[in-house]
Amino acid sequence: MKVLKRSGLILAASLMLLISAACGNSGAGDNTSKNANKAGDTKTEVKETAVDKKITLGFSQVGAESGWRTANTISVQDSAKEAGIELKFSDAQQKQENQIKAIRTFIQQKVDVIAFSPVVESGWDTVLKEAKEAGIPVILTDRAVDSKDTSLYKTFIGSDFVEEGRSAGKWLVEKFKDASGDINIVELQGTTGSAPAIDRQKGFAEEIVANPNLKIIASQTGDFTRAKGKEVMQAFLKANKKIDVLYAHNDDMGLGAIQAIEAAGLKPGEDIIIITVDGVKDGFVAASEGKINFIVECNPLLGPQLMQAARDVLSGTEIPQRIVTKEGVFTSEDAKRELPNRKY
Repeated sequence: MKVLKRSGLILAASLMLLISAACGNSGAGDNTSKNANKAGDTKTEVKETAVDKKITLGFSQVGAESGWRTANTISVQDSAKEAGIELKFSDAQQKQENQIKAIRTFIQQKVDVIAFSPVVESGWDTVLKEAKEAGIPVILTDRAVDSKDTSLYKTFIGSDFVEEGRSAGKWLVEKFKDASGDINIVELQGTTGSAPAIDRQKGFAEEIVANPNLKIIASQTGDFTRAKGKEVMQAFLKANKKIDVLYAHNDDMGLGAIQAIEAAGLKPGEDIIIITVDGVKDGFVAASEGKINFIVECNPLLGPQLMQAARDVLSGTEIPQRIVTKEGVFTSEDAKRELPNRKY
C-alpha cells in the first residue's frame, strides 16, 4: 500500500511539473511575442498616442465685425466639438494687442496648438518666437502675417485675397469694356493693415488698369462693418456727384452702403453698380434682389480644415505651408439660384 501511495504521489508530481512547464512555455512565448510587437510597433504607438490624445487648441479670433466672421467662429467651435478637441477661444475685438495677450496666455496654459486670424499683417514676430520657443506649433487661419521667418508658423489656411480682388476687377473690366467715358469707382476697404484689405485692393487695381476709363475716385476703410460702411458711403455720396461703381471688400460694408444709397434716393445695383466680397447669406439676399451685382466668395467654414491641420501637425504628418480654400463668384442671377443652399 505504501509503495502504491508513493508511486501515486510521484506520478501526480510529474504531471504537475509537465503542466507547469507547458504553461511556462506558453507564457514565455506570449511575452516574447508581445515584446517583439512592442519593439516593432514603437513608431505606430507613438503616432497613435499623439493623435488620440486629447488636444487643446488655443484660438484667437479677430472679433465679430461681420456675418462672415460669425460664421467662421461657429465653424471653428462646432468643428472642435465634433473632433473632440478642447477649444480655448478668445475674441480680440479687432485689436492686435488683445490677440498678442491671448497668444501669451495660451503659451502659459501650455496648449498643444495655437491658431489665430491676425487682425493686421505686421508685428507678430516677437510673440510667434515665444510660441516657437515653448514648442507650441502655430496655425494661421483666414489671414496671413508678413513675417519673413516662415518657420514661426506651420501653415496658413485661407483664401487667396489677391485673387479675390482680381476676380472683382475682371468682372468690372468685362462689364464696362465698351464704355467710352469715365467710370467713377468708390472703394470701401477693410480694416487698415489687414491682409484682406491690402490684397483685395491690390488684386482689384491690377485688373482695372487694363481699362483706363475705370477710375477709383475715393477709397476709405469701413473696418469690415455694416455701420462703418454706411457712414463712409454717406460721405462718398456727399463728396462726389457722380459715382458709378462701389467696390466693397466685404458684404457687410456693401450692405451698409446700400442703406446710404437708398437713403440718397438712388437704386443700388442700377444707379450704382455694386461688387462685394464674402458671400454671406445677407449678401446673397441683396444680390438676389438685384441690389448687389457681383459677389466674390470667401468661404468662412474653415473649422474642419483647422482641426485636421492641428491633428496632422501633432502627429508629425507633413502639411503644406499654404492651404487655399475653394471658392466661386456669383452674379445676381447666380445668387437667386444659390440662395436656398447657403449655409452662412
